[in-house]
Amino acid sequence: MLIAAEALPDLPVRAVLPELTGALARAGTAVLVAPPGTGKTTVVPLALADAAGGRVVVAEPRRVAARAAARRMAALLGEPVGARVGYTVRGDRRTGRDTVVEVVTTGVLVRRLQRDPELPGTALVVLDECHERHLDADLALAFLVEVRAALRPDLGLLATSATAESHRLAQVLGGAPVVTAAARLFPVQVHWCPPGQPVDAPHGLRVDPRLLDHVAATVRRALADGPGDVLVFLPGAREIETVARRLDGVGARVLALHGRLPAAAQDAVLSGEAAAGRRVVLATAVAESSLTVPGVRAVVDAGLSRVPRMDHARGLGALVTVPVSRAAARQRAGRAGREAPGRVYRCWSQALHDRLPAQPEPEIAAADLTGFALDLALWGHPDGTGLSLPDPPPAGALRTAVGTLHDLGALDEHGRVTPRGRDLAGAGLHPRLARALLDGATTVGARRAAEVVALLDEVRADGDDLVAAWRRARRDGGAAWRAEVARLTSVLSRHGTPGETPGGRQARPRTGPATGLPDDLAAGLVVALAYPERVARAREPGGRAYLMAGGTAAELAAGSGLAGTPWLAVADADRAPGARTARIRAAAPLDEDTAREAAAALHTEVTEIGWVDGDVVARGVRRLGAITLAERRLDAPDPERLRAAVLDGLRRDGLGLLAWTDAATRLRQRLAFAHAALGEPWPPVDDAALLAAAEDWLDPGVRRRADLARIDVANALRRRLPWQVAARLDEVAPERLPVPSGSLVRVDYADPAAPVLAVKVQETFGWREAPRLAEGRVAVLLHLLSPAGRPVAVTRDLASFWATGYPQVRAELRGRYPRHPWPEDPTSAEPTRRTNRRG
Repeated sequence: MLIAAEALPDLPVRAVLPELTGALARAGTAVLVAPPGTGKTTVVPLALADAAGGRVVVAEPRRVAARAAARRMAALLGEPVGARVGYTVRGDRRTGRDTVVEVVTTGVLVRRLQRDPELPGTALVVLDECHERHLDADLALAFLVEVRAALRPDLGLLATSATAESHRLAQVLGGAPVVTAAARLFPVQVHWCPPGQPVDAPHGLRVDPRLLDHVAATVRRALADGPGDVLVFLPGAREIETVARRLDGVGARVLALHGRLPAAAQDAVLSGEAAAGRRVVLATAVAESSLTVPGVRAVVDAGLSRVPRMDHARGLGALVTVPVSRAAARQRAGRAGREAPGRVYRCWSQALHDRLPAQPEPEIAAADLTGFALDLALWGHPDGTGLSLPDPPPAGALRTAVGTLHDLGALDEHGRVTPRGRDLAGAGLHPRLARALLDGATTVGARRAAEVVALLDEVRADGDDLVAAWRRARRDGGAAWRAEVARLTSVLSRHGTPGETPGGRQARPRTGPATGLPDDLAAGLVVALAYPERVARAREPGGRAYLMAGGTAAELAAGSGLAGTPWLAVADADRAPGARTARIRAAAPLDEDTAREAAAALHTEVTEIGWVDGDVVARGVRRLGAITLAERRLDAPDPERLRAAVLDGLRRDGLGLLAWTDAATRLRQRLAFAHAALGEPWPPVDDAALLAAAEDWLDPGVRRRADLARIDVANALRRRLPWQVAARLDEVAPERLPVPSGSLVRVDYADPAAPVLAVKVQETFGWREAPRLAEGRVAVLLHLLSPAGRPVAVTRDLASFWATGYPQVRAELRGRYPRHPWPEDPTSAEPTRRTNRRG
């Protein structure tokens, strides 16, 4: 027996152990809903170990939680970690042949399933904290469901969640029974503590310093309000360091708890070994669940969390700061009531709390899916179809990820994993970093490649100079970085063969020994191998603005020591919503040769004949992605391609590129009228129609923009007309009309629906009706003018005007223009164009 039932801690989950054991025995699967502090992480695996009949594997989303859970269970047995209870996390394993309960990270479990899906020797898998919805947790759940269905129906599977929204989990597990353990937490008093002054919303990685000032002040209040330690939730290590400085002299030990700390420091906080006197524990989301921070009676919550986001259009992945969900806020508050009545100080208002999202967004919805897609392909489901994933991957994000894997040579044209893809997966890194490690080692040496990749994977530099951060790490880097370097070096020793570039070609070592490459270029090469689309060239000498090979504009911060570097390999960059450029967070210098070597797949040499910036360009161009390396003018470009470029430019920039004379404009208006009045065979001459038919009427000799200005547009328009139609144009839409005075007056066709004839009243005497056009279908709109040329009437019904309108016009104007004729009966009067009567 692993542990007697009476020796288990008296926690709420004990009450449901018989129900849980029975559910697993009957169905083989179950969902346990148990809030934080109920014992689901430590009591359940120990209680189920005897009935399982084999090893119990407990999967946690974080390394710190895995180690803490193993340590707590081992303590309950009175044994050291590594005996009957052990753990395995990346780069650290403490298990033995007597280990019955093994705590692993979900990432380790996924790798183990990929190596051997049957999980020999394992009787039960417990997926803890499934509500957090990490990518690895979703994958592990889907893989285990398929393993049970196809290979191991005897494998027990228990999914646990701290939230009541368990129906989806139960569905994924095929209708698994749900067992609920009621919380038995001590009461927690909620204090709403919004800042007294406005603070800016988080922006990318930036958190308003005024909010951090307020958090520090709230910590002091929490210490003064009552006994016990204070647990403070902040979004990241940078904010933890800032608040720690603001708490100088607070009268308590200020400790940090986040994923970048050495394991020993994390374990000391969680075990209470450092608990001499009161403590203030500044923690990230790692303290939300799966573990208890002993001695805590108060929680101060900044209300922020840091989550991964992927800008798929620009290939920029970054951590961003977002407000917590209401579910996460409840989890955090519960930390204050695990051991005694407690208090939570929320640094926001209750009104804002009610507007927070109910649950955190699943990582699959917004994260980089490259590693996820490689795992799917390794498992044999490249697009995830057929797998019991809690949520399907977004189609666009998955396509981007698959494209990246093709570029890395990890997948073939059918989506199957290549041998190189298996090598990348075996490195235990993001596929991009694995590529940088394997290919970089052939050029810069295994040790330096491992050091730079470990830096990229674990450490965020204080400044943007990655080489400076590398030197600091070499000088005084922590145990975690050194352990990861050792692990990656071991990975390289197992491979023992040169890497391959995308497409399967061998990576070519640079001339000379690998160790002869300077550190700055070595770092730049490794970074560029990981992120070839982030190779960047300065837009102007000495400046901070860069263009990345992927087409994204980026810039260094003011005062950056990297400013003026001609080429950079950008390791980390993010683009704020609405910003035109990305901000470079970490980079290493490059030269052009190294950039071209690392990003060889993006190198192209093409002949370009096209419309660029308002004219035809004919050139040979060498590019590295979006970066133009060199260009030369073509001496004898293909005339047909030149004409096609002009056509493209005309369609893009419009008919304003042509020289529209008055004659051409008037002709176009007449044709438009004819088409509007009669339809076919009169062709349309609007912009869309002319551009669509441009290939028919455009002169064959055009080669550039200047040629467009020399086109006789009127002749081009006439060429659109069949000859029998063109012969009738003057009949259907005459340019001028004779009037009774004998004048030929121009017709204005600006409005195709209403051609206008502007003529003086005296010249129309004798007309009884307005003339008609288009085979008599359209009456001309007469603009009747005074002797001074000003309109006095507008009409199509001339008879009505003579009868009712003219008498009033005559009365008003004959006194003003007495030398002009104003007969009482204009229909019988003699028309005249003279301006004065004869004396």
